[in-house]
Amino acid sequence: MIQGRCPICSKPFSIDRIEDLPTFPFCSERCRLVDLGRWIDESYSIPGPPAELDPDQADAPPRPPESNGRARED
Repeated sequence: MIQGRCPICSKPFSIDRIEDLPTFPFCSERCRLVDLGRWIDESYSIPGPPAELDPDQADAPPRPPESNGRARED
């Protein structure tokens, strides 16, 4: 038995297996999306020194998704 609290709304949950709660560690899809939105809005951050940017790339436009080194799925 796994017991815990949702990190977003603090609602307690009790499940037999992690597979029983597809949104684990969140209690619902809503709380999972609230957490994702906080990361996207940069409300959360990972502590550490600021990243150093290469001066030649600081003003360059972002690369398109096709050039990120991953194979495209058609």
